[in-house]
Amino acid sequence: MSAATPEWLHRFAAVLVCLVVLLITAGGLVKSKEAGLAVPDWPLSYGSLNPPRWWQIENVRAEHGHRLIAGAVALLTVALALAIGRREPRSWVRQLSWAAVATVFLQALLGGLTVLFFLPTPISVSHAGLAQIFLCLVVTLAAVTSRWWRENPSPLASAASAPRVFRAAALTTAVVYTQILVGAVMRHTGAGLAIPDFPLAFGRLIPPRFDFPVAIHYTHRMGALVVTALVAWTVIRIWREARAEGRLLRPAMAMAALVLIQIVLGATVVLSAKAVLPNTVHVGTGAMVLATSLLVTLRAWRLRESKLEKDPT
Repeated sequence: MSAATPEWLHRFAAVLVCLVVLLITAGGLVKSKEAGLAVPDWPLSYGSLNPPRWWQIENVRAEHGHRLIAGAVALLTVALALAIGRREPRSWVRQLSWAAVATVFLQALLGGLTVLFFLPTPISVSHAGLAQIFLCLVVTLAAVTSRWWRENPSPLASAASAPRVFRAAALTTAVVYTQILVGAVMRHTGAGLAIPDFPLAFGRLIPPRFDFPVAIHYTHRMGALVVTALVAWTVIRIWREARAEGRLLRPAMAMAALVLIQIVLGATVVLSAKAVLPNTVHVGTGAMVLATSLLVTLRAWRLRESKLEKDPT
């Protein structure tokens, strides 16, 4: 890595990725507890930046704690953008860092509107979807500021391997994000138990009726099968064509493990009638699946570009 992009900048971004996952999980806890209106005003909390004894009331603790984490993440995102602006020579990386700042403040605004308008579904779902976009921006910043990225990594041995791996990973990432959006619609429309049994649906493979709650719930279940198949396809492709490249294989294997955990959590949510713990962890794990899938995609793209740089023909 050049002197203009110190190693600590990459580490800063990586820590921020972890905090964003924590923030998304904390948001999941608020919804799991139905605590979105436990603090009814915004941007203050009961007229204060930090109301006294807020930690003593369970739902207030969940909602105000989510706000405190969000505030810390917003400040750290600004700090990261300022640091990148001073130490990063690539203009597109500097622009990406300020896009992350704009996104986190828009996300805060959506969170406030969610409270002020009493949890309308369109704003709540937009708040959930934008959180994942913000996560993707921060993951990208962490990836592109790494030493491996900057030092022009050796391309995959086969000229055809890099684009094939990239296409598989990119498609997987897009479908994972779509699946998260469907899950957000399901959660915010109260359809989490529209199908009360698992793995069957009302004792059948296909539900006997389809109103909106059943349809969105069943779509989410079918989406989980599609995501699992695409993750398996991506991992198999990497294993066959690029398993010597640990920067691809390690996050791909982590992604596969997370998807298996996510399936178990999804089943537990239904079978436990939406118990708070599995419901909340399910949201956080979904964010981690998206982050690891995007990381695989970005690294596959970098290897493809490296191949073109070293062998333009």
